[in-house]
Amino acid sequence: MSVVNIFSGSFCSGEEVATGVADRLGCQLVRDEDVIARLARDEGLKAGALRRALYGKPSVFNQFSHERERALSQLKEGVALLLAQENLVLLGFLSHLVPRTISHVLDVCLVAEVKWRAMRAARELGLNEKEALARVRRDDEAAFRWAEYLNNREPWAPELFDMRLSMDHTLVAEAVELICDNAASQVLAVSPASRRAVADFALASRVEVALSENGHNPQDAQVTAKDGAISILINKKVMFLGRFSEELEKLASVVEGVKEVKVEPGPNYYQADVYRRADFQLPSKVLLVDDEQEFVQTLSERLMLREIGSAVVHDGEEALRVAAEDEPDVIVLDLKMPGIDGVEVLKRLKRDHPGVEVIILTGHGSEADRDLCMSLGAFAYLEKPVDIERLSEAMQGAYDLIKKRKE
Repeated sequence: MSVVNIFSGSFCSGEEVATGVADRLGCQLVRDEDVIARLARDEGLKAGALRRALYGKPSVFNQFSHERERALSQLKEGVALLLAQENLVLLGFLSHLVPRTISHVLDVCLVAEVKWRAMRAARELGLNEKEALARVRRDDEAAFRWAEYLNNREPWAPELFDMRLSMDHTLVAEAVELICDNAASQVLAVSPASRRAVADFALASRVEVALSENGHNPQDAQVTAKDGAISILINKKVMFLGRFSEELEKLASVVEGVKEVKVEPGPNYYQADVYRRADFQLPSKVLLVDDEQEFVQTLSERLMLREIGSAVVHDGEEALRVAAEDEPDVIVLDLKMPGIDGVEVLKRLKRDHPGVEVIILTGHGSEADRDLCMSLGAFAYLEKPVDIERLSEAMQGAYDLIKKRKE
């Protein structure tokens, strides 16, 4: 039986339509959260990172950690396992991950005018008109980020779907009937070719996971599969292309099901920036907090030369915001700043994000400040001017402690 993919705008009756289709076709209904929960349970993955990849804004640390791309590879593998079951209705953002090359998949989009959806949001959630409109637009922003990231398209672009239903002009029962009638079409019948396309998608996903777990960004080393043959296109310049290709071939060739591997420059190889592999043994989510802008920017650049990725903010309030949205591994924190001072930031960080390690780096401290900060849970207390090697060692020690806690 064919697979039905349903991508729905918020307040477009997506849940009701998907449930009706699954009941009528006798299929399993799987939502985004179902896939996330299974990956978190069976694979030990972080549900928060998977949700951020789907719905959130890119992390300020993503260029160093490749967290979004790693999560995307894992989500693809989870979707690929589901597609092998065939009797499936997939509802949500993850429906966009299913390749259009799989011919027994019916791609459906449920849409409606923004004002109509806002009226529904107001009625269902008890919001006023302004709040309801803001809620719908916020939902749409997440959908746009996701679809543009994957396909460089609007989330409901016609070329991404076989059917688009305007739910402000279609009853739920009518939508269910239309979808089920189309799903029964002989054009969507499962065939040996469509099953091979599912197998190709699954294999490419497994290779992506293998590469991403070893620090390679799937956006820069794009993987496709065809009957066990893996093709990897490198879309950023690299030093020693032959040696790099051998590394990718070695990683891909040990994945179950891979028969051969071909690595070659992709279309963006000569135009894009230099390829950067993530080293997961080094801190990649470091937040530098200091109001001395020239100093902290220079510090960030010097850390980059040591393959330590960092983001920079200039006050305590911004540091707390970034910590809430992205939760860095290590924060290097100045004490004397306008607004919220470093001691107060340290208190709030250890209260709200106890897993984050904080290194105090100050030019205006005292022994009393040192004692206070260490008693509040700081990992280390360093004074300016600091030797970059000493700071790097402290950051590595903090990161090693974080990794040890996770083992």
